Amino acid sequence: MLLNNGNDINSRQSWRVWVKMAEYLASIFGTEKDKVNCSFYFKIGACRHGDRCSRLHNKPTFSQTIVLLNLYRNPQNTAQTADGSHCHVSDVEVQEHYDNFFEEVFTELQEKYGEIEEMNVCDNLGDHLVGNVYVKFRREEDAERAVVELNNRWFNGQAVHAELSPVTDFRESCCRQYEMGECTRGGFCNFMHLRPISRDLRRQLYGRGPRRRYFRTSLPRLLIPQAP
Repeated sequence: MLLNNGNDINSRQSWRVWVKMAEYLASIFGTEKDKVNCSFYFKIGACRHGDRCSRLHNKPTFSQTIVLLNLYRNPQNTAQTADGSHCHVSDVEVQEHYDNFFEEVFTELQEKYGEIEEMNVCDNLGDHLVGNVYVKFRREEDAERAVVELNNRWFNGQAVHAELSPVTDFRESCCRQYEMGECTRGGFCNFMHLRPISRDLRRQLYGRGPRRRYFRTSLPRLLIPQAP
């Protein structure tokens, strides 16, 4: 009986140690203290080291959020004249182009796959973040279907690369210094620099204003079937 009681005590002590260890590992998962999993990938769904990262990138098997990699192209970074020199694009023209792009993608994805809670576009310059479009659906099933179908599509002459993203709270992913206009890393910051849409468009897309289509000039439809 005493032996059984001793075994019971040892078992309870071992269980407490295991629980404490599990709680500790859970508390540091995806943080800088985590030496196994990449904190940047956990927070922003991307890592500047890519496949060469020394830590694990745990890609989710289910998520409300998808990322369309490198989909948005800022005309201030890409516009060129016929001789290859850089072409000046005004801030007003960039915002109009961006609003058109945002509405085009948002509207089509919501109409085809389901309600969107939030959509954000990175204006960073680093290869792992440039032009990334993060779309958070209300339902995980909608996000999963969107990933499957969008990987067979083209947009603006480029193949669409979509995948599920671990990002669900964009407050943790954004560069707070950028939002205050104080980021010293510029476009190569490793946290998201999210480009805002115009106030009127935000009200329309998120249900606080009358719905109307913005004028579009050259933006193609997103859901163009992939060429054989």
